[in-house]
Amino acid sequence: MDNSRVLLFAALAFVLLLLWQSWMDQYMPVENNVEQKPAMELSVEERAQAKSIQRQNNPVAQEGLPDVAASSEGPALENISTDLNAQQSKERIVVKTDALYVEIDRLGGDIRIVDLPNYPVSKTEPDIPVRLLTDNAEDLFISQTGFLASNGGAPNHLSEWSSSKLEYTLSAGEQSLEVPLIWTNSEGIRVTKVYLFTRGSHRVEQKMEVVNGSSSAWKGRQYQQLQRRKSDDKNKPSFVYTYLGGVIYSLEDGYEKIDFGDMEDENLSRDRPAGWSAMIQHYFLAAWVPPAEETNHFYTKTLSDARYVIGSYSQSYELAPGDSKVFKANFVVGPKLQHELEEIAPGLDLTVDYGKLTFLAKPVFWLLEKYYSLFGNWGWAIIFVTLSIKLIFFKLSEASYKSMAKMRVIQPRLKVLKERYADDKQRLNQEMMEMYKKEKINPLGGCFPILIQIPVFISLYWVLVESVEMRQAPFMLWINDLSAADPYYILPVLMGITMLIQQRLNPSPLDPIQQKMMMALPVVFAVFFAFFPAGLVLYWVFNNSLSIAQQWVITRRIEAASK
Repeated sequence: MDNSRVLLFAALAFVLLLLWQSWMDQYMPVENNVEQKPAMELSVEERAQAKSIQRQNNPVAQEGLPDVAASSEGPALENISTDLNAQQSKERIVVKTDALYVEIDRLGGDIRIVDLPNYPVSKTEPDIPVRLLTDNAEDLFISQTGFLASNGGAPNHLSEWSSSKLEYTLSAGEQSLEVPLIWTNSEGIRVTKVYLFTRGSHRVEQKMEVVNGSSSAWKGRQYQQLQRRKSDDKNKPSFVYTYLGGVIYSLEDGYEKIDFGDMEDENLSRDRPAGWSAMIQHYFLAAWVPPAEETNHFYTKTLSDARYVIGSYSQSYELAPGDSKVFKANFVVGPKLQHELEEIAPGLDLTVDYGKLTFLAKPVFWLLEKYYSLFGNWGWAIIFVTLSIKLIFFKLSEASYKSMAKMRVIQPRLKVLKERYADDKQRLNQEMMEMYKKEKINPLGGCFPILIQIPVFISLYWVLVESVEMRQAPFMLWINDLSAADPYYILPVLMGITMLIQQRLNPSPLDPIQQKMMMALPVVFAVFFAFFPAGLVLYWVFNNSLSIAQQWVITRRIEAASK
């Protein structure tokens, strides 16, 4: 091989091509132009006025978004009217904690809006939080819970609940906050739904106590589901592909992506113990985690207007007159913080989607965190992780650079052979192999060490792309957001320069076409990386710089020894 680095550049170009194609399959993110105050800063009267204006301007949001949750027995939600005009939003219950701003609709008793006050939309809009859940028709993403009752009646996500208060705030010094809602019917069935919020947590515990005050047995099951419209992820950076869709997990089947296309093709229907269901996007998720000791039925449904449902319902329970039962589930809504997710449920941390190389990416992220704890800066953490990986593969890289240096030494002799046997390709190959044998050079010696390192570098790429810790993290000087593109394109230009220097240290390809391709690569990569997050480009610049230093030293030694 005339240039063993060609393989590395070709592999990286292929990865970039896949990323480009994946991005092209997505719609260009639409800017979230918000001019009004964040909802959490509005008074109750201002919120009511805003809701009134929204309903007037958005008939779909006014009409509501119904769904029919699946059930294997008895009259479930199929008997509920699907008249959109009968599902207008009622009063909202506002909940404020240090980690969440939540709006609960009394119609359904469901969580309809979730803002994340600690995660601004952008660095330029620090007072506007990310709105993860919304019942806005265009970007619909809501949670729905209720019961499927075959005897005695029970509330579902279309029932009206009552509440003694319309605003709850987690005060200083308080560690938790309970928000109760009540539903009753004429038959004597009483259901109390309680949302329990905890300081510093993005987990909301839900308890629904059913009290059978009727004269006959009550039979039903709890369900919880997420409904989402197939729309753009506004929090995702351009030119970076990340997964948007449904996910389920069970100890039996492990982690499975159920994207919107899968939901359109077939409704999921599966009974599993100790599982959960979620809708995930770049950096954030919403998930329902039913009790691990129960066997639940997991399902998906496709609705009109590009809306999709994923959820689960419990086994059926029967309550005799006078009996009661508390149904529990955990709702997780917020950033994909691995340590927090690990404590909530098995496999929930896998929503930080590192893909097939998770087994490599996890140790890389662990190392990244360790360096962050030392320096308090994710940019320096990236640099020292890059240095650590370089040291781990030092010997492999050394073997690769030695092979390339030897190829560089014999390059003039190879050119002579090519000119001499230009019309006899077979003889040329024989003479070249004889020269390699005589000089003890393996033409593929520079390729195999690089091939071994590629999975590690790709896993680091996904760690930098997927980890919410990188979001809006500052580095130094002009880089104030490692998850956004370099505003002045300095890092991409530096990366192109480092690639050009590496080419000068490598043996030039004998083929003129390959020479032109190699000359174009630094420019192509610099243009590509101009749109990539600065953290990724920082990694490549520093990695290339270390490679140049190591390669230059080895090349000088080999050339000096050959004289």
